[in-house]
Amino acid sequence: MIIDTIQNASKYFPVHPLFAKAFEYINNTDLASTEAGKYEIDGVNLKAIFSNKKGMTAEESVAKFECHDKHIDIQLCIAGNEQFGWKPREKCTTPNGDYNEEKDVQFYSDKPDTFFSLTDGQFAIFFPEDVHAPMIGDAEIKKMVIKVKI
Repeated sequence: MIIDTIQNASKYFPVHPLFAKAFEYINNTDLASTEAGKYEIDGVNLKAIFSNKKGMTAEESVAKFECHDKHIDIQLCIAGNEQFGWKPREKCTTPNGDYNEEKDVQFYSDKPDTFFSLTDGQFAIFFPEDVHAPMIGDAEIKKMVIKVKI
């Protein structure tokens, strides 16, 4: 997992060949006025999902403690304060159902090891080994998730 600010994004371009294109999209998009929805950036390789909704309780989010096998998530807080739960996948022992290949998601019944917050212009990158519980908060959160195909 990586946590940083958008100003430092170029440090991570060498981590994955699509990261430069993903952050270029972020820098060239009017994030504040983009409507909620899904947007194609580069075919099946890069997709953006914008949302603007009230956060949920930690219990609600942890009930869908998730990770992905075929995608990396770049989760950017556009406005608000979003908390996340996190735990390394290698420490998760209790799958919550089977892996859903169509949605590329595996849920776990484990609890996060740690919680952290993001505010405006901060992002987290979750790799397949990062189990995460997003959208924790008590107010509106405007965010974008870029799904990066592995």
